[in-house]
Amino acid sequence: MRFPRLFGVILGGLLAFPALAMDEGIDYAKLPQPQPTDTGDKIEVLELFWYGCPHCFHLEPGLDKWLERRPPNVAFRRMPAVLGPHWEPPARAFYAAEQLGVLDKIHTPLFDAMQVKKRKLDSEDELAEFFVEQGVPKEAFLKAYRSFAVDVKMRRAVEMGKRYGVDGVPSFIVNGKYRTSATQTGGIEKLFEVLDYLVAEETRAAGGS
Repeated sequence: MRFPRLFGVILGGLLAFPALAMDEGIDYAKLPQPQPTDTGDKIEVLELFWYGCPHCFHLEPGLDKWLERRPPNVAFRRMPAVLGPHWEPPARAFYAAEQLGVLDKIHTPLFDAMQVKKRKLDSEDELAEFFVEQGVPKEAFLKAYRSFAVDVKMRRAVEMGKRYGVDGVPSFIVNGKYRTSATQTGGIEKLFEVLDYLVAEETRAAGGS
């Protein structure tokens, strides 16, 4: 019988090309209305995350590798998701660190503290102590953490999360038009394939090659 053998060859060929199966509504969703971006002429890839999310933490190494090879016309940003009251303190700490110019110094240690060391960092006092350990004066942290500028960014994060239709993290928004996640794609590896696909689509739409 040759049919089983032929079927096996065909199936093997299909499995060898998983990147071809990029389906709207499955691997990614098109937003009902395009949303504004903050990256000018570059294609924006925005990650929504939460420091309390183990999936976000375990995504970091793969994301770092993707960032190293991303095309020059792509700009990457992070936005802390605020999907509940207990998500607010770490998100506010993110914006405080950004305002103080120490986000690159704080981001990975804060993830490690919460995900590896299982440290409780969900209050102003606990976060202030952590920032002091990273060399940030307590007074400077508290001033930024409580600032009007951080309040504005927090309100925007809540509003944009709703506009993007995000109900879990990590999620990615490509150029204000598409939403995808490892849950939608069925895994981290295909997530980055979908990001590549959507970036290529936006590049072509902009007249690029």
